[in-house]
Amino acid sequence: MKVYNLQENISPIIEDIKKKGKSIGFVPTMGALHKGHLSLIEEALKQNDVAIMSIFVNPTQFNNQQDLEKYPRTMDRDLELLKTVSDKIIVYAPTVDDIYGENIESAHFDFDGLEFEMEGKFRPGHFDGVGTIVKRLFEIIQPTKAYFGKKDFQQYRIIQKLVENYNIPVSIVGCEIYREKDGLAMSSRNERLNPEHRKASPFIYKVLKTAKEKFGTKSANEVTDWVESQFAEHDLLELEYFIIADEESLKTIHRKSKSKSYRAFIAVYADDIRLIDNIALN
Repeated sequence: MKVYNLQENISPIIEDIKKKGKSIGFVPTMGALHKGHLSLIEEALKQNDVAIMSIFVNPTQFNNQQDLEKYPRTMDRDLELLKTVSDKIIVYAPTVDDIYGENIESAHFDFDGLEFEMEGKFRPGHFDGVGTIVKRLFEIIQPTKAYFGKKDFQQYRIIQKLVENYNIPVSIVGCEIYREKDGLAMSSRNERLNPEHRKASPFIYKVLKTAKEKFGTKSANEVTDWVESQFAEHDLLELEYFIIADEESLKTIHRKSKSKSYRAFIAVYADDIRLIDNIALN
């Protein structure tokens, strides 16, 4: 397995791959890898000649400095995990300087309003940070296809819009949510849960599944009220938001239409650890 920390070292490798007409599958991550990440790189290996994963904790997408400082960094373990999938994976693990130089700031992006919904309301500037790093990584890696998990569905839609609006020649592949046996969506943040909160957290997916059932016969507002009531009674989990939205526009819906696809989105605090999840409703 080859690991590169500098653009000047990986760029000639990329250039050689492209000259040979080989396809590149790319998985951008912030490390603290789990089976969900491994499923993405497995898809990249299946569908492309070369698979590349980046590991980089991007400072510009954290609006909470403490969250950035506490984000798990487990490079040695990450590389060992990747070796269990394939020793042919190329890893790009840049430094902050290698990506940003002396100017650690986000560019500003227009994602046709997708950036102002849900996570955009609660994490100001987050998607400018996401757009900045993903665009930069696409420029460096020049992938044929890039793979994103649908746990971060809003991010997945925003990356699609980034590629569309800024004419970036890469195909975006969305992969289904990878879950623990008890239903909790896999996330690097799960590692920080204490045993009590870890035991309580599958309640999130349990509520989502019931919300999906109720959405078949009840209005979006009735389902939202029911979800809020479930968390109001929970001692360990605090609901930040539950929203039923149009999958395309990500706007909160008030009336259902048979011609549109909907998804329920949720953000919950387990102590100071923020967990997100979602589920397709139709």
